[in-house]
Amino acid sequence: MTDKRKLNHSYRRLRHIKSRYILILAVFFLILGIYGMRQNYSRMVELRAAVASADKQNGDVETALRNLREFVYNHMNTNLSSGNVAIKPPIQLKYRYERLAKTEAKKAEEVNREVKKQGEQICIKKYPGRIFNSPRVNCTAKYISEHSAKQNPIPSDLYKFDFISPVWSPDLAGVSLLLSLVFFAALLFRTGLEFWYRSELG
Repeated sequence: MTDKRKLNHSYRRLRHIKSRYILILAVFFLILGIYGMRQNYSRMVELRAAVASADKQNGDVETALRNLREFVYNHMNTNLSSGNVAIKPPIQLKYRYERLAKTEAKKAEEVNREVKKQGEQICIKKYPGRIFNSPRVNCTAKYISEHSAKQNPIPSDLYKFDFISPVWSPDLAGVSLLLSLVFFAALLFRTGLEFWYRSELG
């Protein structure tokens, strides 16, 4: 009898905790969490566009890239690529790579121009005479072949980046979703506990 009385007292106390209020809080924090996730993704898109713009305009790519990396590493739902046809890796400094390749090609071209002049001067001394001189031409070609600058390919991987966002982060999105999960769990617990009280009290 005492146990029944205690159970009945606990059950009445439980009924003061309204399920609808817990549900409202759970849904509120769920919506807030989804909003936070959307804000995270939108901010990532802005920072990614800033990197692309800095790359195209030969601006401060390092700062733009650092801002993007730090944001992605500290906020959930900021994966850089989406869909099955997204480029991999998603950040590619195309213009910086092309500028560097052109610079390297220009340097090699200037060196080879000097090499050609040196070869012609050396071979004229070796094979003087007519303007068109087969041994001189062969000598010059051989000198150029032996001394010309070879343009080494630039590793493209140095200009490609892929940052991975965390599964959960302690920001608006992460905290709100965590609270939503807690309230949904509390709602399930309260509902289960109420059924148990009813079955015990008959």
